[in-house]
Amino acid sequence: MLSAEHRAIVSATVPILEQGGEALTRHFYPILFRDYPAVQPYFNQAHQHSGAQQRALANGVLMYAKHIDKLDQLGPLVAQVVAKHVSLNILPEHYPMVGASLLKAIREVLGAEVATDAVLEAWGAAYGQLADILIGAEGQVYQAQAHAPGGWNGLRRFVVAAKRHESIEIASFVLRPEDGGAVMDFLPGQYIGVRAVIGGVEQRRNYSLSAAPNGKTYQISVKREQGGKMSNHLHDQVGEGDVLELLPPSGAFTLADTQRPVVFITGGVGITPALAMLPAALAAGREVHFIHAARHGGVHAFRDHVDELAGRHPQLRRYYVYAEQMEGQPEPDAVGLIDRDKLAAMLPASRDVDAYFLGPQPFMQVVKRSLRELGVPENQTYYEFFGPAAALA
Repeated sequence: MLSAEHRAIVSATVPILEQGGEALTRHFYPILFRDYPAVQPYFNQAHQHSGAQQRALANGVLMYAKHIDKLDQLGPLVAQVVAKHVSLNILPEHYPMVGASLLKAIREVLGAEVATDAVLEAWGAAYGQLADILIGAEGQVYQAQAHAPGGWNGLRRFVVAAKRHESIEIASFVLRPEDGGAVMDFLPGQYIGVRAVIGGVEQRRNYSLSAAPNGKTYQISVKREQGGKMSNHLHDQVGEGDVLELLPPSGAFTLADTQRPVVFITGGVGITPALAMLPAALAAGREVHFIHAARHGGVHAFRDHVDELAGRHPQLRRYYVYAEQMEGQPEPDAVGLIDRDKLAAMLPASRDVDAYFLGPQPFMQVVKRSLRELGVPENQTYYEFFGPAAALA
């Protein structure tokens, strides 16, 4: 039970976390993987090496400590964490492993003089409260998934029914259940967990569903990442007829239920969730502005698909921005990096829109700042991260 004294102690550690939270989380992960190696497949090691996972966890711990008395002010953070956990099949038995490792890291990094028994007791109680909140929320999602038509829990085997190369670095995989059953519906914009054993090592990744739901198959579209274990495995080793294990769809990055015009702003493989959201917006009769940025035409996936939709739906306006124009490739509407002026020319005249954006983090930082400067209400802008959630300061 989290007492008033516990809350006061946790709140008092906020300045420490603001200064050294990332150092704490960098120490935490080696402890977790050393003491509980079974959890390692749930973490993308590329994010470990880049520091993205550590920064995301440090930010999450800090936000929790700051709002320990008013958890409702955490906003969408809890929903995002729950969605990520569900997509990887995080279970109640995983939480004590994380809690034990976190307390050990606190003691070792801060030292016994700062991380006293009272501090560890308070943080143990605080972590227990957070774990109970997440376990309860995740349990509700798991139950809903299990009882949904075509739904399931845990891993389910899917056969690659088709594989298509969408650009020189993106391939799509159409997946149908090996058992021949139906698949559960999903909200456009959600993603799915994929499990594979690569070189004898289990790997789990999340990929956005890149086609509208049809009750029979799922589609993911994967960019080949330099050094990416899963992406290179999918590109080089997985073909039609092969089997992948999937977890049910999850995610909170979905279309808001309004009739406002929709603006999609995507960069690179960030186009994938928008491909599922676009038909839903068009079917609802909403005005759509589709803005996609790519390095050049050779890596621009799904251009023909979006052009075809624009030909059939006059309310769809599409714009393409290439960082550079390559000879012999289709021309974009603008050349250079996305910026405020380019977005201003491509947005609807009214800024009362729902704007969805996704892409590399620097791209998202520019888009978020530009939308705010151009007058798009911040509570009508939505974004998602491929990996660990981070701040778009």
